[in-house]
Amino acid sequence: MSRKFLSMILAGCLSVSLLAGCGGNEVAKDSTSEGTTAANSSTSTVEEVTIEYWQYFYETKVNLMDELIADFQSKNPNIKVVQKHFPYDSYQQKVAAAVSAGTGPDIINLYYGWVPKYVKAGTLQELPASSFSAEKIESTFAPMVKVNKIDGKYYTVPTAVRTLGLFWNKDIFKENGLDPEKPPQTVEELVEMAKKCTKVVNGKLEIEGLTFQPSGQLHSWFRPVLLKQFGQEPISEDKKTVQWNASENGYKAFEFLVNLAKVEKVGEKDFYTDDSTAFISGKAALHIDGSYRLGSLKSQAKDLNYGVTVLPSFNGVETSFGSFWTNGITTNATGAKLDAAVKFLEHLTSVETMKTWTEKIGEIGAKNEIADDPELLQDDKLAPFIKQLPVADSYFYVDEDADRKALMDAIDEVLLNNVDPRKALDDAVKEVQALFDEYWNK
Repeated sequence: MSRKFLSMILAGCLSVSLLAGCGGNEVAKDSTSEGTTAANSSTSTVEEVTIEYWQYFYETKVNLMDELIADFQSKNPNIKVVQKHFPYDSYQQKVAAAVSAGTGPDIINLYYGWVPKYVKAGTLQELPASSFSAEKIESTFAPMVKVNKIDGKYYTVPTAVRTLGLFWNKDIFKENGLDPEKPPQTVEELVEMAKKCTKVVNGKLEIEGLTFQPSGQLHSWFRPVLLKQFGQEPISEDKKTVQWNASENGYKAFEFLVNLAKVEKVGEKDFYTDDSTAFISGKAALHIDGSYRLGSLKSQAKDLNYGVTVLPSFNGVETSFGSFWTNGITTNATGAKLDAAVKFLEHLTSVETMKTWTEKIGEIGAKNEIADDPELLQDDKLAPFIKQLPVADSYFYVDEDADRKALMDAIDEVLLNNVDPRKALDDAVKEVQALFDEYWNK
């Protein structure tokens, strides 16, 4: 990896804090054992190989991956898979440092929005067509995965995908005279119900009507959901131009977003550690989040009386944000390691694994047949996410961290420094367009 590409990845990291709880860094050396082929009495080598799988720490995912690895190893006794996980804030820092040193993972789990810069940096290798041809991926996986097709090639493939949905606290609804079984169906109803549920005591917010944390899923709701609902496509069709402010509709979408906190005051930035914590703790009536949140709610909020529905429509437009974490094989994997990595990736993208992932994590198996599974559609909390797959749009990033930060900074400028929303949005677009220009010019 060149110094420039390495710095590009390092620049996107949110933290350079020390890593903790990551397990040992030693990698077992490849070993071989000899066996005799009965057919020709010649000696052959059965190679035992160790590969590393890296992902950021998310408890339910880490635990399930341990189970999947154990199952894979029982079927492939000559392959050992070592899982390593790191805090989200320092994950990319660790990856960049390891790859620069010629070490690190053989298979890496990345947010889809990071893939373009990792491809450009030379960290990933194209998936082998024998197992993951473009034709096979596009005919069997959810349409949103096409966002990661780069120059006609695929470098990663996901186990699961997710959409955004609207969570609501039924007890808070009832306490405020709302029907606990009737969540908002439109953006107008969302604001009205959020205002009714907001509780302020002595000038201090106690219950959020709607969670408002830009670093959570708020920025994903804006891009591309709100922009599209207000009538503005976020990115040009050729993926080269940022269009958040290309029309009056774009400005209106941003003003609506910031006014939820500034004017309507239904939520507050940094009200809790993060917006999901506020909802899990029963301190928020409405919360926009991904299907993956179902897994943590099962373990952390067993007594929370809540429901899930599709994202509210606006101007008759029903849409959601489609995203996913995806697995790629790094350039570290060659020879026997590459063969082992491909086998493990096939295991991670099997229908059996995807169904287990859907049931235990809440993310939706990435193959089309999972979305049509009648058993999964019977789950009233999972079904809204599945139903949105046909209308869910992914957003093309060239640098997800920097793109997200630009929008978060724009929101902060309005809320903290009283900057005009139009100027704040213009500044954010200028910053993100520079990222796009640099990416495409190279």
